Amino acid sequence: MEYRILGPLEVIADGRRLDLGAPRQQVVLSCLLLEANRMVTIGRLTDAIYGEDLPSTSRAQVQICISSLRRLFAANGGPDVIATHSQGYTLRVAEGELDSQNFEGLLNQARQAREGHRLEDAVRHYREALALWRGPALDGQESRLVQGAVGRLSERRINANEDCVELELELGRHHELVGELSELVEEHPLRERLRGQLMLALYRSGRQAEALTVYRRARQTMIDELGIEPNESLQQLEYAILTSDESLDPPGRQQQQQQQQQSQRHGETQEAPAARRTVPHLLPTDIADFTGRIKLVEAIRRQLTFAAEDRQRLAVPVIAIVGKPGIGKSTIAVHVSHSVAGRYEDGQLFADLHGGESHPVGSGQVLERFLRALGVPGNAIPDGVDERAEMYRGLLSGRKVLIVLDDARSESQVLPLLPGNPEAAVIITSRSRLAGLPGAAHLDVGLFDSRQSVDLLSRIAGVERVQAERESAAELADLCGHLPLALRIAGARLAARPHWTIDQLVGRLEDETRRLDELKHGDLGIRASISLTYESVSEDARRLFRRLAILESRHFSGWVAAALLDCHPSDAQDLLDDLADSQLVETTDAGYGVHSQYRFHDLIHVFARERLAGEEAIADRNAALERVLGGLLFLTGEAHRREYGGDYVQVHSDAPRWPLPARLVEKLVMAPLPWYERERLTLVSGIRQAAQAGFVELCWDLAISAVTLFESRIYFDDWRETHQVALARRPAGGRPQGTGGDALLDRLAVHRRAALRGRAARLRVGGRAVRGGRGTTWGWPSSSATSPSWTG
Repeated sequence: MEYRILGPLEVIADGRRLDLGAPRQQVVLSCLLLEANRMVTIGRLTDAIYGEDLPSTSRAQVQICISSLRRLFAANGGPDVIATHSQGYTLRVAEGELDSQNFEGLLNQARQAREGHRLEDAVRHYREALALWRGPALDGQESRLVQGAVGRLSERRINANEDCVELELELGRHHELVGELSELVEEHPLRERLRGQLMLALYRSGRQAEALTVYRRARQTMIDELGIEPNESLQQLEYAILTSDESLDPPGRQQQQQQQQQSQRHGETQEAPAARRTVPHLLPTDIADFTGRIKLVEAIRRQLTFAAEDRQRLAVPVIAIVGKPGIGKSTIAVHVSHSVAGRYEDGQLFADLHGGESHPVGSGQVLERFLRALGVPGNAIPDGVDERAEMYRGLLSGRKVLIVLDDARSESQVLPLLPGNPEAAVIITSRSRLAGLPGAAHLDVGLFDSRQSVDLLSRIAGVERVQAERESAAELADLCGHLPLALRIAGARLAARPHWTIDQLVGRLEDETRRLDELKHGDLGIRASISLTYESVSEDARRLFRRLAILESRHFSGWVAAALLDCHPSDAQDLLDDLADSQLVETTDAGYGVHSQYRFHDLIHVFARERLAGEEAIADRNAALERVLGGLLFLTGEAHRREYGGDYVQVHSDAPRWPLPARLVEKLVMAPLPWYERERLTLVSGIRQAAQAGFVELCWDLAISAVTLFESRIYFDDWRETHQVALARRPAGGRPQGTGGDALLDRLAVHRRAALRGRAARLRVGGRAVRGGRGTTWGWPSSSATSPSWTG
């Protein structure tokens, strides 16, 4: 009798395949064969047939199946095959009769041969074992219990296949394995070991590009199916293939081994890493349409050229290129590196540290890649980061090597990757200022100007096309915020759509709610670039970033952050500095210390507003805006008192103030008029926002408080506009409740007339700013307790 379960269930007797009867009977036989020579309980058999819905006749049905099987086996020379016990049944199987037992026996022989270094014998036993399979085990059986046992058998099969392939790769049979491995990967797409074996077989067969394609598909599959990256060994294999690592070469180089043995017999010493003379060239391709940055590029080149020629240097030259997402830091670093590569003849190393992502690349992983690129075999690379860094510095000793570390997040990520050899040089790009790097030269990358922006568009979309629509091209550059990545995307979209006009793309970008959707082409996208940085900062910093988009004004002071978060100014300042370090906001030249001013880049502001709408409740937004306006009203009151020696406005509303600490207030409004000047845009936009949000009393009070600035610095247009906005916010009944509200409206009306007259007077004198002395408002003392009369 011969039993087969490694495929569809079969029983062979005297060379004939037996008819095994109904499906229930086959399920019972399958269970007995899976537990051959061991008892299977009646309960397990009923579960296998019926699952959880057991009929009352289930035990009787099992007994009927057993009786039928006994008659079948007895008629074919096996009368005592099934034994009965009080609790169940046993199917007696002699040695060699069951294919799954034969499979296990051959696997044991293969393992023994492998442990004895008899690889050819091991492969033969593995292949004999795999040849027993005729398809999926017990194919066609739908029993849940049977399929659970089949899963274990299938796992044994694929493991055996992988072990066999590994040995055959060691024997240099990569050409023969490509087809089989391709089929196995198709059948088992999540088996990373199979993917790696296929990559290695393809690489050794001279098909490097196909090997890298296998990795890219594996990565996409892992992310799509499991949400994770491939394991570290597969990532290392991909990098080794990219760098043509000698450790991947086919084994069996007997001639090289004989030469090494001969050298050892003559007392010659080998270098610890055998391929010490390996010269790596890991720089990415330079960009053909590189545009602008002439002064910055020349400054970096001068430093690197001087470093390469200066034999007396004691420290490693480190250049840190800093800028916001999409500003072109990586492009500059790669372009400069190619231009000076000839001066670093011992090689160029490059690593993308993914500092803008939530999980940046670790120093240990980069060191392993660099060591492999420098010729160190995988089994010689130490496990610890410190040991790897020591080996790395030793290999670079006395060598002119340029190291480019792209998108670094922090000093701790970079420090282990710095060489100890002053003849080497390092270029780092980062979204943060890496102030902790000793002796590093920090270079900030700014936005393109209008000419450079149009020039880049011309290089990508075509010179004639841009020349034909110069005004639209300039407008497109403005909408892209003169950010190189955005310009590159816009140019690529135009190049891909030759039937579009530039004005057509401008029209699509003018809708701010769609702008980031439009600035996407292929794998390039502004939203994705900013999002990586946004996700890398803390949750509190992200909350502040979102709430800063509440403000209509793109410029804002540091104290605003405290009001938005309703926290202590020092804590808010720390979060604001985190955003500035990550290039999500930027400082302006308007002041420093407590007077520092910040702003959004246009596209980052669009992204912040998207996040605000998607992640902040309306009630939270309104409360944050009310605190900011309350803080602004509090500070204007303090500035007015310091400017005039008292509160001469007299009429105030009950609008809520948001007080700041006394020490901070003293520093902010020590010079009241300069403070007013810095906050002018915030005041004007704040009055508009208060009106739009329905904060009527805040709107009125801020409008009156702003007169201190408008009258002294002759901002008649702002004066007129803000008072018109405030007067338009009347209650439904026409006038407010109470005498305080009436007085506010009266004062607003008087000031509005004064603003109109002042504007007219300015026009009559040719636009010159005409003003009286300190404390004078165009002919009346600003401390007057009564409504002023106009004297011109």
